[in-house]
Amino acid sequence: LERFHARQLRVSPHVLGHSKAHVGRVVAELVRAAKAQGLQPGPLALSLRGDFVRIGSAYEQHKVRSPDCFDILVPLRLPPHLEPQPRCADGPGPCGAFVCGLRARDGWTRRSRPFAEGFCVELQGRSHLSSGLVLRWFQGHLQRCLGAVRYRLQERCRVSLSACPGQPPTLHIVPCSDYVCCHISMAVRLIPAVPLGDALYLTALPPPEGPHGSPAPEALWGLNASRQEQRLLGWLKEQAPAASCHLKCLQILKGLRDLRRHGLEEPFCSQWGRVLSSYILKTALFSLLLQGPLEAWDEQFLVERLEDLVLFLRDCLRKQVLMDFFLGNTSIPEAVALPRFLKEAAPVNLLSAFDGPTLDLVAFQLISTWVQAPHIIRMYSSPRYWRPGPAP
Repeated sequence: LERFHARQLRVSPHVLGHSKAHVGRVVAELVRAAKAQGLQPGPLALSLRGDFVRIGSAYEQHKVRSPDCFDILVPLRLPPHLEPQPRCADGPGPCGAFVCGLRARDGWTRRSRPFAEGFCVELQGRSHLSSGLVLRWFQGHLQRCLGAVRYRLQERCRVSLSACPGQPPTLHIVPCSDYVCCHISMAVRLIPAVPLGDALYLTALPPPEGPHGSPAPEALWGLNASRQEQRLLGWLKEQAPAASCHLKCLQILKGLRDLRRHGLEEPFCSQWGRVLSSYILKTALFSLLLQGPLEAWDEQFLVERLEDLVLFLRDCLRKQVLMDFFLGNTSIPEAVALPRFLKEAAPVNLLSAFDGPTLDLVAFQLISTWVQAPHIIRMYSSPRYWRPGPAP
């Protein structure tokens, strides 16, 4: 396991540092150009605030293999007289989905109507901010600004923007050979986010899968608590032993998940990746960390703690329950300050979207993967199996 981590999973701090710095400079240029084009958006339009928030594994020290994918939140600014009013969505739809009503500080006046017509949908007789309309506006706004960025960055890199329906746009960066010492093509997912205060954001949910989607998917949002996750990781780093292995356990489990996928056939292969998503693995790690003494996570106990994590996850899959760590969780350490909005939210089961037989099969394959880990690592560790992954 140590050799697997060192040779195939651990990302060079030097390469990761250069990649993050380069991504930060390019995104800053794009956001600056997008903000400049919207300096006078008027009282009836969206605009960019000019800052951005780095999230995800590359910024939380548990990225695996290569720093080629990044996630960045781009906060939006509503018209000055409008405030978001999120609440949990009722009826069918993804668990943990929110709808976002709008409140005008001086009442819902005539001047608010053009914004509602451009960015809102009607739901139960009331205007709600549409994630789909906001996403389409954001994609078009960035695409229009790309020309200025290309010109300013032509000596550093080549940049392009791609977008799939219902998905945040992805910025593709190809560094010039004489500019960056680490010649890695990078994909940066730029996620438009509506700030709620307390470092909380609303982001568009992915399009529903299958024929039984939500009746009003464009009205639904997801709550992004990435900054709270980063705060919790910072607190754990302070409390855990200096040589703690909790992030290494997460990296190895992600690596074993990816290797095991090579021996699976569709449609179960896709279900395997969705059930054991990086977010679900990280949530399981958070839950397990707070159950026992953090001193037990010293690096000398790597195998024991990794086995604990696998067994904990197996039990969650068999019980079909793994609760979101932040929504409605009252057992989070007081040192990690959480806004009232999160504490009072309804708890959400992250596994409720999957049927029992699928979760049972994933649990069986997870234990099988752990038992056969040495064999799986030897079998699928040749370079031909480490294909480039999809965009983040």
